[in-house]
Amino acid sequence: MAEKVGFVGVGRMGSNMARRLAERGFKVAAVFDAKHETAETLAKELGCPACRQLEPVTAASDAIITVVTDDTAMDRIFAVKGDSLLTNAGNRLFINCATISPKTHLEIEKRAEKVGAQSLEACMASSITQARQGTLYLMCGGKREAFERAKPILESLSASVRFVGKTGEAAKVKALVNMVMNSNTAALAEGLGLGAALGLDLKMLREIFSQTGANSRVLETDGEDMQNREHSCFFSAAHAAKDSGIALNLAKELRLNLPLAAATFKQYTRMLKEGLGELDKSGVAELTFKDRHQGKRRR
Repeated sequence: MAEKVGFVGVGRMGSNMARRLAERGFKVAAVFDAKHETAETLAKELGCPACRQLEPVTAASDAIITVVTDDTAMDRIFAVKGDSLLTNAGNRLFINCATISPKTHLEIEKRAEKVGAQSLEACMASSITQARQGTLYLMCGGKREAFERAKPILESLSASVRFVGKTGEAAKVKALVNMVMNSNTAALAEGLGLGAALGLDLKMLREIFSQTGANSRVLETDGEDMQNREHSCFFSAAHAAKDSGIALNLAKELRLNLPLAAATFKQYTRMLKEGLGELDKSGVAELTFKDRHQGKRRR
């Protein structure tokens, strides 16, 4: 493939995206992660450099995919001074996949264009398995020409690519997707938790949920895990708290009251405070099932 691709942020999602592109014939030119040992492990597997600074990633690549944690991390890797992806970044394409605020995507686009680069938000509504299989659902926002340039890369990573509109719009949609998903997850945990307390057969209850108005995608992905206390992380409680917070901030700007989203945010924030943030989002069930997590709420 024509574009040499660098990666910044090669945790669970970024590393599997890199593996997928390598399998599809793209040259993964360089990788970087705040945890250098993580980058080194992937670099050995893919046969590329593991950079200790950001500038060499840009130098080695035509397109750089970023998958970082939050607005602060995004601001840091696109810093206007010091070590930055923006150094000598003329003609580079930045494809930014993290779930961050719309205003940060707009700021990054502004900084990229100032140095002659392109920036595209490519928000992911999928998880680790889909990243590895190349079946992500991607929502993109930015300039149309940046989107068209990125298309061969995006199509190799996804089952569906949707161009939402100008920069910031995809981030808004992604915030709403995760807000609703998180609320569904918290509601399912309460339903199953109450069912368990009532002495109901949870397998039976989940089957009935699946055939009625209680059905949801979350029931399919998380219901059995909640019952069996299997919370291996595909989408962490920490990320659920962050993403629900982004949506609530958007609502606050519009003076819109979202009590269900606020209650969900409170639950996931509690998980962080009680040391459960690295559990999968299904771990919210640990707060709702009777006699499970004996944290601060019971002291």
